[in-house]
Amino acid sequence: MSVIDSLRSSLAALSPEVIPEVVASLSDEEALVLWYDWRLWARAKQIMPDPARVGRWFVWLILAGRGFGKTRTGAEAVREVADSGQVERIALIGETAADVRDVMIEGPDGILAVSPPHERPVYQPSKRLLRWPNGCVAKTYSGEDPEQLRGPQHGFAWCDELAKYKYATEGWDNLTLGLRMGAWPRVVVTTTPKPITVIRELVAEWKTQQAEGRDATGGVTLTRGSTYENIENLPASFVRRVVKLYEGTTVGRQELEAELLDEDPRALWKRSEIDRLRVPFVADLVRVGVAVDPTTSEDGLRSDGRPADACGIVVGGIGGREEPHGYVLEDATVRGGPRVWADAVARVYQEYEANFVVAEGNQGGALVREVLDAAAGRAGISMPVRVVYASRGKVARAEPVHMYYEKGRVHHVGALPLLEDEMVTWLPGTKSPNRIDALVWILTELLVKGGGEVGARVF
Repeated sequence: MSVIDSLRSSLAALSPEVIPEVVASLSDEEALVLWYDWRLWARAKQIMPDPARVGRWFVWLILAGRGFGKTRTGAEAVREVADSGQVERIALIGETAADVRDVMIEGPDGILAVSPPHERPVYQPSKRLLRWPNGCVAKTYSGEDPEQLRGPQHGFAWCDELAKYKYATEGWDNLTLGLRMGAWPRVVVTTTPKPITVIRELVAEWKTQQAEGRDATGGVTLTRGSTYENIENLPASFVRRVVKLYEGTTVGRQELEAELLDEDPRALWKRSEIDRLRVPFVADLVRVGVAVDPTTSEDGLRSDGRPADACGIVVGGIGGREEPHGYVLEDATVRGGPRVWADAVARVYQEYEANFVVAEGNQGGALVREVLDAAAGRAGISMPVRVVYASRGKVARAEPVHMYYEKGRVHHVGALPLLEDEMVTWLPGTKSPNRIDALVWILTELLVKGGGEVGARVF
Protein backbone atom coordinates (compact mmCIF):
# COMPACT_ATOMS: atom_id res chain seq x y z
CA MET A 1 0.00 0.00 0.00
CA SER A 2 1.33 3.46 -0.97
CA VAL A 3 1.76 6.27 1.54
CA ILE A 4 -1.21 8.08 0.00
CA ASP A 5 -3.42 4.99 0.15
CA SER A 6 -2.41 4.51 3.77
CA LEU A 7 -3.30 8.12 4.58
CA ARG A 8 -6.58 7.80 2.72
CA SER A 9 -7.46 4.68 4.67
CA SER A 10 -6.58 6.35 7.96
CA LEU A 11 -8.53 9.51 7.21
CA ALA A 12 -11.58 7.52 6.18
CA ALA A 13 -11.80 6.23 9.75
CA LEU A 14 -11.80 9.73 11.26
CA SER A 15 -14.80 11.93 11.93
CA PRO A 16 -15.39 14.56 9.19
CA GLU A 17 -14.75 17.56 11.45
CA VAL A 18 -11.13 16.60 12.24
CA ILE A 19 -10.09 15.61 8.72
CA PRO A 20 -9.25 19.20 7.58
CA GLU A 21 -6.89 19.60 10.54
CA VAL A 22 -5.07 16.38 9.66
CA VAL A 23 -4.83 17.31 6.00
CA ALA A 24 -3.38 20.71 6.96
CA SER A 25 -0.48 18.93 8.69
CA LEU A 26 0.54 17.00 5.56
CA SER A 27 3.05 17.98 2.90
CA ASP A 28 1.75 20.01 -0.04
CA GLU A 29 1.91 16.99 -2.34
CA GLU A 30 0.06 14.72 0.08
CA ALA A 31 -2.52 17.37 0.92
CA LEU A 32 -3.18 18.12 -2.77
CA VAL A 33 -3.91 14.49 -3.58
CA LEU A 34 -6.21 14.04 -0.63
CA TRP A 35 -7.92 17.41 -1.00
CA TYR A 36 -9.18 16.37 -4.44
CA ASP A 37 -10.15 12.88 -3.29
CA TRP A 38 -13.92 13.21 -3.64
CA ARG A 39 -14.72 9.85 -2.06
CA LEU A 40 -13.03 11.03 1.12
CA TRP A 41 -15.22 14.11 1.51
CA ALA A 42 -18.50 13.17 -0.18
CA ARG A 43 -21.61 11.87 1.49
CA ALA A 44 -22.63 8.36 0.46
CA LYS A 45 -25.46 9.66 -1.74
CA GLN A 46 -22.98 11.73 -3.76
CA ILE A 47 -20.91 8.75 -4.92
CA MET A 48 -21.79 7.09 -8.23
CA PRO A 49 -23.73 3.88 -7.55
CA ASP A 50 -21.57 0.77 -7.58
CA PRO A 51 -22.59 -1.53 -10.47
CA ALA A 52 -21.59 -4.53 -8.37
CA ARG A 53 -24.32 -3.53 -5.92
CA VAL A 54 -27.11 -2.05 -8.08
CA GLY A 55 -26.29 -3.32 -11.57
CA ARG A 56 -24.89 -1.50 -14.62
CA TRP A 57 -27.39 1.31 -14.59
CA PHE A 58 -28.20 3.47 -17.61
CA VAL A 59 -29.60 6.47 -15.69
CA TRP A 60 -28.56 7.74 -12.27
CA LEU A 61 -31.41 10.09 -11.37
CA ILE A 62 -30.65 12.46 -8.49
CA LEU A 63 -33.77 14.27 -7.25
CA ALA A 64 -32.54 16.65 -4.58
CA GLY A 65 -33.41 19.93 -2.91
CA ARG A 66 -31.61 23.26 -3.14
CA GLY A 67 -28.18 23.20 -1.55
CA PHE A 68 -27.93 19.39 -1.45
CA GLY A 69 -24.77 19.44 -3.56
CA LYS A 70 -26.22 18.30 -6.89
CA THR A 71 -23.83 20.34 -9.02
CA ARG A 72 -20.77 19.10 -7.13
CA THR A 73 -22.02 15.53 -7.46
CA GLY A 74 -22.49 15.84 -11.21
CA ALA A 75 -19.14 17.55 -11.73
CA GLU A 76 -17.32 14.90 -9.72
CA ALA A 77 -19.03 12.12 -11.66
CA VAL A 78 -17.82 13.66 -14.92
CA ARG A 79 -14.33 14.09 -13.51
CA GLU A 80 -14.18 10.46 -12.35
CA VAL A 81 -15.24 9.09 -15.71
CA ALA A 82 -13.00 11.44 -17.70
CA ASP A 83 -9.86 10.98 -15.58
CA SER A 84 -10.19 7.21 -15.58
CA GLY A 85 -10.26 7.06 -19.37
CA GLN A 86 -13.51 5.07 -19.29
CA VAL A 87 -15.03 7.06 -22.17
CA GLU A 88 -13.84 9.17 -25.07
CA ARG A 89 -16.77 11.58 -25.43
CA ILE A 90 -19.02 13.17 -22.81
CA ALA A 91 -22.15 15.33 -23.21
CA LEU A 92 -22.81 18.21 -20.80
CA ILE A 93 -26.37 19.55 -20.98
CA GLY A 94 -27.84 22.42 -18.96
CA GLU A 95 -31.02 24.45 -19.03
CA THR A 96 -29.32 27.09 -21.19
CA ALA A 97 -25.88 27.56 -22.73
CA ALA A 98 -25.12 30.12 -20.02
CA ASP A 99 -26.00 27.62 -17.28
CA VAL A 100 -23.62 25.03 -18.73
CA ARG A 101 -20.81 27.59 -18.74
CA ASP A 102 -21.54 29.43 -15.50
CA VAL A 103 -22.66 26.51 -13.32
CA MET A 104 -21.53 23.17 -14.71
CA ILE A 105 -18.08 24.20 -15.97
CA GLU A 106 -16.91 27.49 -14.43
CA GLY A 107 -19.07 27.56 -11.30
CA PRO A 108 -17.72 27.21 -7.75
CA ASP A 109 -18.71 23.52 -7.78
CA GLY A 110 -18.21 23.05 -11.51
CA ILE A 111 -15.86 20.76 -13.39
CA LEU A 112 -12.90 23.16 -13.48
CA ALA A 113 -13.13 23.90 -9.75
CA VAL A 114 -13.21 20.25 -8.68
CA SER A 115 -10.35 19.14 -10.94
CA PRO A 116 -6.78 19.00 -9.57
CA PRO A 117 -4.31 21.17 -11.50
CA HIS A 118 -2.50 18.27 -13.18
CA GLU A 119 -5.78 16.74 -14.45
CA ARG A 120 -7.75 19.92 -15.16
CA PRO A 121 -9.31 20.01 -18.64
CA VAL A 122 -8.84 22.88 -21.07
CA TYR A 123 -12.07 24.76 -21.71
CA GLN A 124 -12.66 26.18 -25.19
CA PRO A 125 -15.96 28.12 -24.99
CA SER A 126 -16.02 29.06 -28.68
CA LYS A 127 -15.95 25.35 -29.57
CA ARG A 128 -18.26 24.34 -26.69
CA LEU A 129 -15.53 21.92 -25.69
CA LEU A 130 -13.63 20.59 -22.68
CA ARG A 131 -10.52 18.52 -23.36
CA TRP A 132 -8.71 16.48 -20.67
CA PRO A 133 -4.96 15.73 -20.72
CA ASN A 134 -5.71 12.07 -21.51
CA GLY A 135 -7.68 13.00 -24.64
CA CYS A 136 -11.22 12.66 -23.27
CA VAL A 137 -13.53 15.32 -24.71
CA ALA A 138 -16.79 16.81 -23.38
CA LYS A 139 -19.15 18.78 -25.61
CA THR A 140 -21.69 21.27 -24.23
CA TYR A 141 -25.36 21.43 -25.22
CA SER A 142 -28.38 23.53 -24.27
CA GLY A 143 -31.81 22.33 -23.16
CA GLU A 144 -33.20 25.13 -25.31
CA ASP A 145 -31.92 23.49 -28.52
CA PRO A 146 -32.63 19.73 -28.56
CA GLU A 147 -31.56 19.46 -32.19
CA GLN A 148 -27.93 19.93 -31.09
CA LEU A 149 -28.14 16.43 -29.63
CA ARG A 150 -29.48 14.80 -32.77
CA GLY A 151 -26.62 12.80 -34.26
CA PRO A 152 -23.64 13.13 -31.87
CA GLN A 153 -22.60 9.98 -30.00
CA HIS A 154 -21.36 9.87 -26.40
CA GLY A 155 -20.32 7.36 -23.79
CA PHE A 156 -21.36 9.43 -20.77
CA ALA A 157 -23.57 12.45 -20.10
CA TRP A 158 -24.46 14.83 -17.31
CA CYS A 159 -27.85 16.58 -17.46
CA ASP A 160 -28.22 19.35 -14.89
CA GLU A 161 -31.72 20.61 -13.94
CA LEU A 162 -33.42 18.47 -16.57
CA ALA A 163 -36.84 19.36 -15.14
CA LYS A 164 -36.34 22.99 -16.23
CA TYR A 165 -35.44 22.35 -19.89
CA LYS A 166 -37.70 24.11 -22.37
CA TYR A 167 -37.70 21.01 -24.59
CA ALA A 168 -36.99 18.27 -22.05
CA THR A 169 -38.63 15.36 -23.87
CA GLU A 170 -37.07 16.11 -27.25
CA GLY A 171 -33.65 16.75 -25.75
CA TRP A 172 -33.79 13.62 -23.59
CA ASP A 173 -34.82 11.43 -26.53
CA ASN A 174 -32.02 12.77 -28.75
CA LEU A 175 -29.43 12.39 -25.98
CA THR A 176 -30.30 8.82 -25.05
CA LEU A 177 -30.41 7.71 -28.69
CA GLY A 178 -26.80 8.91 -28.97
CA LEU A 179 -25.53 7.20 -25.80
CA ARG A 180 -24.00 4.25 -27.59
CA MET A 181 -20.22 4.62 -27.25
CA GLY A 182 -18.04 2.37 -25.12
CA ALA A 183 -18.76 -0.68 -23.01
CA TRP A 184 -21.07 1.07 -20.51
CA PRO A 185 -22.78 4.25 -21.76
CA ARG A 186 -24.78 6.05 -19.08
CA VAL A 187 -26.12 9.40 -17.91
CA VAL A 188 -26.26 11.27 -14.60
CA VAL A 189 -29.25 13.56 -14.05
CA THR A 190 -29.08 16.15 -11.26
CA THR A 191 -32.30 18.07 -10.82
CA THR A 192 -34.78 19.61 -8.43
CA PRO A 193 -37.86 17.43 -8.91
CA LYS A 194 -40.67 18.77 -11.05
CA PRO A 195 -43.35 16.48 -12.44
CA ILE A 196 -42.52 16.87 -16.12
CA THR A 197 -43.09 13.87 -18.37
CA VAL A 198 -39.46 12.72 -18.51
CA ILE A 199 -38.98 12.79 -14.73
CA ARG A 200 -42.26 11.02 -14.09
CA GLU A 201 -41.39 8.29 -16.60
CA LEU A 202 -37.95 7.73 -15.06
CA VAL A 203 -39.40 7.51 -11.55
CA ALA A 204 -42.09 5.14 -12.82
CA GLU A 205 -39.42 2.93 -14.41
CA TRP A 206 -37.49 2.83 -11.12
CA LYS A 207 -40.66 1.94 -9.19
CA THR A 208 -41.38 -0.90 -11.62
CA GLN A 209 -37.87 -2.26 -11.13
CA GLN A 210 -38.38 -2.16 -7.37
CA ALA A 211 -41.77 -3.85 -7.55
CA GLU A 212 -40.41 -6.63 -9.76
CA GLY A 213 -37.28 -7.13 -7.67
CA ARG A 214 -34.94 -6.25 -10.55
CA ASP A 215 -31.67 -4.37 -10.25
CA ALA A 216 -30.89 -1.24 -12.26
CA THR A 217 -29.05 -2.95 -15.14
CA GLY A 218 -30.02 -1.05 -18.26
CA GLY A 219 -32.46 0.99 -16.22
CA VAL A 220 -32.69 3.64 -13.50
CA THR A 221 -31.06 3.99 -10.10
CA LEU A 222 -32.63 6.76 -8.00
CA THR A 223 -31.11 8.95 -5.30
CA ARG A 224 -33.27 11.34 -3.30
CA GLY A 225 -31.76 14.08 -1.18
CA SER A 226 -32.96 17.09 0.78
CA THR A 227 -31.47 20.46 1.58
CA TYR A 228 -31.24 19.43 5.22
CA GLU A 229 -28.63 16.75 4.47
CA ASN A 230 -26.09 19.46 3.66
CA ILE A 231 -27.36 22.17 5.94
CA GLU A 232 -24.12 22.36 7.96
CA ASN A 233 -22.29 23.55 4.85
CA LEU A 234 -24.89 26.17 3.84
CA PRO A 235 -24.60 29.86 4.75
CA ALA A 236 -26.55 30.85 7.84
CA SER A 237 -28.28 33.59 5.82
CA PHE A 238 -29.58 30.99 3.35
CA VAL A 239 -30.91 28.86 6.18
CA ARG A 240 -32.64 31.85 7.81
CA ARG A 241 -34.06 33.49 4.70
CA VAL A 242 -34.87 30.50 2.50
CA VAL A 243 -34.99 27.25 4.40
CA LYS A 244 -36.92 28.57 7.41
CA LEU A 245 -39.23 30.57 5.17
CA TYR A 246 -40.33 27.74 2.91
CA GLU A 247 -40.14 24.63 5.11
CA GLY A 248 -43.55 23.08 5.57
CA THR A 249 -44.98 24.76 2.44
CA THR A 250 -45.72 23.22 -0.94
CA VAL A 251 -42.74 25.09 -2.38
CA GLY A 252 -40.57 23.77 0.43
CA ARG A 253 -41.69 20.20 -0.12
CA GLN A 254 -40.47 20.44 -3.71
CA GLU A 255 -37.46 22.76 -3.47
CA LEU A 256 -36.08 21.68 -0.07
CA GLU A 257 -37.29 18.15 0.56
CA ALA A 258 -37.22 17.12 -3.12
CA GLU A 259 -40.72 15.68 -3.21
CA LEU A 260 -42.07 15.01 -6.67
CA LEU A 261 -45.41 16.81 -6.49
CA ASP A 262 -47.82 15.79 -9.21
CA GLU A 263 -51.20 17.13 -10.19
CA ASP A 264 -54.22 17.40 -7.93
CA PRO A 265 -57.14 15.39 -9.35
CA ARG A 266 -59.48 18.25 -8.38
CA ALA A 267 -57.53 20.81 -10.44
CA LEU A 268 -59.11 22.44 -13.48
CA TRP A 269 -56.23 21.50 -15.80
CA LYS A 270 -54.64 18.06 -16.24
CA ARG A 271 -51.02 17.47 -17.15
CA SER A 272 -51.96 14.86 -19.74
CA GLU A 273 -54.16 17.46 -21.42
CA ILE A 274 -51.33 20.00 -21.57
CA ASP A 275 -48.81 17.39 -22.78
CA ARG A 276 -51.12 16.17 -25.53
CA LEU A 277 -51.48 19.65 -26.98
CA ARG A 278 -47.84 20.73 -26.62
CA VAL A 279 -45.96 21.79 -29.77
CA PRO A 280 -42.20 22.36 -30.26
CA PHE A 281 -42.62 25.60 -32.22
CA VAL A 282 -45.21 27.74 -33.98
CA ALA A 283 -45.18 29.88 -37.10
CA ASP A 284 -47.55 32.35 -38.77
CA LEU A 285 -49.04 33.92 -35.68
CA VAL A 286 -51.54 36.64 -36.49
CA ARG A 287 -51.30 38.50 -33.20
CA VAL A 288 -49.11 38.28 -30.12
CA GLY A 289 -49.77 39.82 -26.73
CA VAL A 290 -48.27 40.05 -23.26
CA ALA A 291 -50.38 39.79 -20.11
CA VAL A 292 -49.19 41.04 -16.74
CA ASP A 293 -50.75 40.48 -13.32
CA PRO A 294 -48.89 43.16 -11.30
CA THR A 295 -47.76 42.97 -7.72
CA THR A 296 -48.15 46.04 -5.54
CA SER A 297 -44.93 45.53 -3.60
CA GLU A 298 -42.40 48.31 -4.10
CA ASP A 299 -39.31 46.16 -3.48
CA GLY A 300 -40.51 42.58 -3.96
CA LEU A 301 -41.01 42.09 -0.19
CA ARG A 302 -43.99 42.07 2.13
CA SER A 303 -44.14 44.22 5.23
CA ASP A 304 -42.89 41.28 7.35
CA GLY A 305 -39.83 40.80 5.12
CA ARG A 306 -41.09 37.70 3.35
CA PRO A 307 -41.01 37.57 -0.49
CA ALA A 308 -44.06 39.16 -2.05
CA ASP A 309 -46.17 37.40 -4.64
CA ALA A 310 -44.56 37.03 -8.03
CA CYS A 311 -45.70 39.26 -10.88
CA GLY A 312 -47.31 36.99 -13.46
CA ILE A 313 -46.17 37.70 -17.02
CA VAL A 314 -47.29 35.41 -19.87
CA VAL A 315 -46.78 35.81 -23.62
CA GLY A 316 -49.39 34.35 -25.95
CA GLY A 317 -50.35 34.39 -29.61
CA ILE A 318 -53.19 33.40 -31.91
CA GLY A 319 -52.95 31.77 -35.31
CA GLY A 320 -54.73 29.44 -37.70
CA ARG A 321 -57.24 29.85 -40.45
CA GLU A 322 -60.54 28.00 -40.28
CA GLU A 323 -60.28 27.37 -36.54
CA PRO A 324 -57.94 29.75 -34.71
CA HIS A 325 -55.71 28.30 -31.98
CA GLY A 326 -54.03 30.00 -29.05
CA TYR A 327 -50.35 29.48 -28.25
CA VAL A 328 -48.67 30.09 -24.90
CA LEU A 329 -45.17 31.21 -25.85
CA GLU A 330 -43.41 32.08 -22.60
CA ASP A 331 -43.86 32.35 -18.87
CA ALA A 332 -41.76 35.41 -18.03
CA THR A 333 -42.98 35.76 -14.44
CA VAL A 334 -40.58 37.64 -12.13
CA ARG A 335 -40.26 38.71 -8.51
CA GLY A 336 -39.46 42.31 -7.70
CA GLY A 337 -40.79 45.82 -7.55
CA PRO A 338 -42.64 47.74 -10.31
CA ARG A 339 -39.52 48.63 -12.28
CA VAL A 340 -38.40 44.98 -12.36
CA TRP A 341 -41.66 43.57 -13.67
CA ALA A 342 -42.34 46.48 -16.02
CA ASP A 343 -38.92 46.10 -17.64
CA ALA A 344 -39.57 42.36 -17.96
CA VAL A 345 -42.81 43.13 -19.81
CA ALA A 346 -41.02 45.53 -22.14
CA ARG A 347 -38.31 42.92 -22.82
CA VAL A 348 -40.69 40.16 -23.92
CA TYR A 349 -42.86 42.67 -25.80
CA GLN A 350 -39.83 43.50 -27.94
CA GLU A 351 -38.54 39.93 -28.16
CA TYR A 352 -41.81 38.57 -29.51
CA GLU A 353 -42.69 41.67 -31.52
CA ALA A 354 -46.00 41.78 -29.68
CA ASN A 355 -49.02 43.82 -30.67
CA PHE A 356 -50.34 44.75 -27.24
CA VAL A 357 -50.02 44.46 -23.48
CA VAL A 358 -52.96 43.67 -21.22
CA ALA A 359 -52.55 44.43 -17.52
CA GLU A 360 -54.85 43.82 -14.57
CA GLY A 361 -55.63 47.10 -12.86
CA ASN A 362 -57.65 46.09 -9.83
CA GLN A 363 -54.85 47.22 -7.50
CA GLY A 364 -54.24 50.57 -9.16
CA GLY A 365 -54.85 50.85 -12.89
CA ALA A 366 -53.43 54.34 -13.35
CA LEU A 367 -50.22 53.39 -11.56
CA VAL A 368 -49.86 50.19 -13.62
CA ARG A 369 -50.15 52.13 -16.86
CA GLU A 370 -47.69 54.75 -15.63
CA VAL A 371 -45.12 52.10 -14.67
CA LEU A 372 -45.44 50.29 -18.02
CA ASP A 373 -45.23 53.56 -19.97
CA ALA A 374 -42.02 54.39 -18.12
CA ALA A 375 -40.57 50.97 -18.98
CA ALA A 376 -41.47 51.51 -22.64
CA GLY A 377 -39.68 54.86 -22.51
CA ARG A 378 -36.52 53.26 -21.07
CA ALA A 379 -36.62 50.65 -23.82
CA GLY A 380 -37.23 53.26 -26.50
CA ILE A 381 -40.39 51.58 -27.79
CA SER A 382 -44.08 52.25 -28.19
CA MET A 383 -46.05 49.71 -26.15
CA PRO A 384 -49.87 49.93 -26.29
CA VAL A 385 -51.32 48.98 -22.91
CA ARG A 386 -54.87 48.04 -22.08
CA VAL A 387 -55.73 47.99 -18.38
CA VAL A 388 -58.46 45.46 -17.56
CA TYR A 389 -60.46 44.98 -14.37
CA ALA A 390 -61.72 41.72 -12.92
CA SER A 391 -65.47 41.97 -12.40
CA ARG A 392 -66.00 38.20 -12.03
CA GLY A 393 -64.39 35.62 -9.79
CA LYS A 394 -61.24 33.85 -10.91
CA VAL A 395 -62.98 30.54 -11.47
CA ALA A 396 -65.56 32.22 -13.72
CA ARG A 397 -62.73 33.82 -15.72
CA ALA A 398 -60.65 30.65 -15.90
CA GLU A 399 -63.38 28.26 -17.03
CA PRO A 400 -63.92 29.77 -20.52
CA VAL A 401 -60.15 29.64 -21.07
CA HIS A 402 -60.03 26.01 -19.97
CA MET A 403 -62.83 25.25 -22.43
CA TYR A 404 -60.42 26.08 -25.25
CA TYR A 405 -57.91 23.63 -23.81
CA GLU A 406 -60.63 20.96 -23.78
CA LYS A 407 -61.41 21.74 -27.41
CA GLY A 408 -57.73 21.21 -28.28
CA ARG A 409 -57.27 24.84 -29.28
CA VAL A 410 -54.57 25.98 -26.83
CA HIS A 411 -50.98 24.80 -27.16
CA HIS A 412 -47.92 25.36 -24.99
CA VAL A 413 -44.82 25.98 -27.09
CA GLY A 414 -42.15 23.89 -25.41
CA ALA A 415 -42.25 23.24 -21.67
CA LEU A 416 -43.38 25.91 -19.21
CA PRO A 417 -42.78 23.93 -16.00
CA LEU A 418 -43.52 26.56 -13.34
CA LEU A 419 -46.71 27.71 -15.02
CA GLU A 420 -47.83 24.13 -15.67
CA ASP A 421 -47.11 23.09 -12.08
CA GLU A 422 -49.45 25.85 -10.91
CA MET A 423 -52.12 24.90 -13.44
CA VAL A 424 -52.32 21.23 -12.38
CA THR A 425 -52.27 21.95 -8.64
CA TRP A 426 -54.54 25.02 -8.42
CA LEU A 427 -57.96 24.24 -7.00
CA PRO A 428 -60.90 26.41 -8.05
CA GLY A 429 -62.08 28.40 -5.08
CA THR A 430 -58.59 28.92 -3.69
CA LYS A 431 -56.30 31.89 -4.32
CA SER A 432 -55.01 31.56 -7.87
CA PRO A 433 -51.28 32.02 -8.46
CA ASN A 434 -50.11 34.97 -10.52
CA ARG A 435 -48.92 32.87 -13.45
CA ILE A 436 -52.41 31.45 -13.91
CA ASP A 437 -53.94 34.93 -13.65
CA ALA A 438 -51.67 36.19 -16.43
CA LEU A 439 -52.43 33.09 -18.53
CA VAL A 440 -56.14 33.64 -18.18
CA TRP A 441 -55.87 37.32 -19.11
CA ILE A 442 -53.89 36.72 -22.29
CA LEU A 443 -56.02 33.83 -23.53
CA THR A 444 -59.18 35.74 -22.69
CA GLU A 445 -58.02 38.59 -24.90
CA LEU A 446 -56.86 36.32 -27.71
CA LEU A 447 -59.52 33.60 -27.75
CA VAL A 448 -62.50 34.20 -25.48
CA LYS A 449 -63.36 37.73 -26.59
CA GLY A 450 -64.97 37.57 -30.00
CA GLY A 451 -65.24 33.78 -29.88
CA GLY A 452 -61.61 33.14 -30.73
CA GLU A 453 -61.69 34.86 -34.11
CA VAL A 454 -58.28 35.67 -35.55
CA GLY A 455 -59.44 39.06 -36.70
CA ALA A 456 -61.00 40.08 -33.39
CA ARG A 457 -59.60 43.40 -32.24
CA VAL A 458 -58.32 43.91 -28.74
CA PHE A 459 -58.31 47.69 -28.87
